[in-house]
Amino acid sequence: MARLNPVHKTALKGIQKETMARTSVKGKVVFITGASSGIGAATAAAFAEEGARLLLGARRAGRLAQVASMALEKGAEAVHSVQLDVRNRHAVQRTIDELPSEWAEIDILINNAGLSRGLEKLYTGRYEDWDEMIDTNVKGLLYVMRAVVPGMVVRGSGHVVNLGSMAGEVAYPNGAVYCGSKAAVHFINDGLREDLLGTPVRVTCVDPGLVETEFSQVRFHGDTSRAAKVYNGMTPLIAEDIADTIVWAVTRPSHVNIARITLSSVDQANSLLVHREDSSK
Repeated sequence: MARLNPVHKTALKGIQKETMARTSVKGKVVFITGASSGIGAATAAAFAEEGARLLLGARRAGRLAQVASMALEKGAEAVHSVQLDVRNRHAVQRTIDELPSEWAEIDILINNAGLSRGLEKLYTGRYEDWDEMIDTNVKGLLYVMRAVVPGMVVRGSGHVVNLGSMAGEVAYPNGAVYCGSKAAVHFINDGLREDLLGTPVRVTCVDPGLVETEFSQVRFHGDTSRAAKVYNGMTPLIAEDIADTIVWAVTRPSHVNIARITLSSVDQANSLLVHREDSSK
């Protein structure tokens, strides 16, 4: 085997070092939907600490303003907030079309907006709950990607992170529609990655297990006592765990695409199996 001379060795080491370099998000535009609380707010904080420029979207303007202020305190280079309901296709497209020029080139999309409503058997479920979940978790995700991804393709750079769920892998009783909506996210995510093959745009799905946020309060329409029981006897993930995972995926070397990450507390094996301590002991 031919030996490399010292000049070639030095050049090769330089190429390897460049290839393995962590991708910096400093100064990049990161668009986070559902940014007013929970995983969205924690992700805003995590990217702020990386020096990113944050484009934050959510329905609750007051809560969004608080997250924006927090992000600036944590080191975000700049923050621009937009009140946005991802269920409204025309509003999504208009929001992207009308962004100020300095925010128009979105580098990273965190498709986080999503929710669950109700926990009833399929044959007794509420139509309104079904509509809200499907319109947000599936159609809203599609609307945002359709508005943002073409620009990434034209510019030859970008990363889309979609928030899925362990519930999209294994259905659980009384959660058929929510589980189905997250299974749809899996296939949409994988299909987008296939459609982008041949471009440098990366696509990642992050699938958390139980995360203690406002998720269960939303599911139970504000019933906080019922929501608290979801996490009884076990240690769930927290929003910051998911945010840390998202930042890790986005900052891998540019040739690396993290296709899917499933993460859970050590107390959870899947969406059906959760270990809980007996509180009566």
